[in-house]
Amino acid sequence: MNRRLELLAAYPFERLAKLKSGLTPPAKLPHIAMSIGEPKHAPPAFVIEALARSLGKLDSYPATIGLPETRAACAGWLGRRFSVRVNPDTMVLPVTGTREALFSFVQSVVDANGAGAKPVVAMPNPFYQIYEGAALLAGAEPVFINTTAANRFQPDLDSVPPEVWRRCQVLFLCSPGNPTGAVLSLDYLKGALALAEKYDFVIASDECYAELYRDEAAPPPSLLQAALATGREAFQRCVTFHSLSKRSSVPGLRSGFVAGDPAIIKPYLLYRTYHGCAMPVPTQLASIAAWNDDAHAAVNRALYREKFAKVIPILAPLLDVVEADGAFYLWPDVQRDDEVFTRELFATQNLTILPGSYLARDTRSGNPGRNRVRISLVAPVAECITAAERIRQFLETH
Repeated sequence: MNRRLELLAAYPFERLAKLKSGLTPPAKLPHIAMSIGEPKHAPPAFVIEALARSLGKLDSYPATIGLPETRAACAGWLGRRFSVRVNPDTMVLPVTGTREALFSFVQSVVDANGAGAKPVVAMPNPFYQIYEGAALLAGAEPVFINTTAANRFQPDLDSVPPEVWRRCQVLFLCSPGNPTGAVLSLDYLKGALALAEKYDFVIASDECYAELYRDEAAPPPSLLQAALATGREAFQRCVTFHSLSKRSSVPGLRSGFVAGDPAIIKPYLLYRTYHGCAMPVPTQLASIAAWNDDAHAAVNRALYREKFAKVIPILAPLLDVVEADGAFYLWPDVQRDDEVFTRELFATQNLTILPGSYLARDTRSGNPGRNRVRISLVAPVAECITAAERIRQFLETH
């Protein structure tokens, strides 16, 4: 077996299951799951209908590059959402969800066989654990850049020494962030691009929460916009990752796309032809319908806003909660051990959240997830309200 597999840490939800083991929560309280970022809104009916109509097209292998219509729909959405023009033939590639794409992208980009020091894959801390796993299995060293309240939950790129940047081959960014919900500004993204050019690395921008934001007048920018604003018309060193899971509440569709620098997309396509993750044609046709429609995404976004508006007033008197600029998480400081808090909350309220320390790694300046928890507002509005009331009751008695 590949010995690098031994480097992989247990996934957060595996650790969570062990944390909860042996506990028997009150049977009278229905369980509420707020630990996983899995959307629970009803999928759009027109997407399901498009999928059903095309099931007869399962009689042939799909092409890895995808249908021209699929790439055109993705490019069209990028144009409407970010006012950027991308060539769908050379700058867009369908993927079977951003999770597999984020992982496989690093395998195709990182060169761990060259002479010299070990390559680096840099990432925010806390982070989506796929970033770390991808780096380790590619033979790179993960470097964690802490995001804290003091830096407004934005990775402090200035804190990374030049000698680390010189070894960097990929920088992961995530905006809106998971779990913090922080949005990286256009100026921040421009600064990251300047570093990428100076030290010759690629930026992988995870933008899967880009359609979930608080202010309709100020949607989160894309790395592609920063590239154009700085004269990088071919999106040099930029690849962005987008998904329908959060935007359209269809996580089971496993549909997304990558877009950016054609000089990177082309060899990544070559990798994917061997990797074997071509998107089935019925999935592509359903995805086209979803990417071509913006109205349902606005309705979906409004539902999350409603949850924040209903939940925060319940919790705010006792807990450090604020509506983030994006995504659908609360990331409060619970002022106590996050594992103990999570375990006792489940034991007394039959409510599952996620310890923040499970989403981060220890660094010289500490674990930025410690004493925080991630609360996913993915359940229906009424269930989120019930959950908030249970958390408040727990806080009042513990």
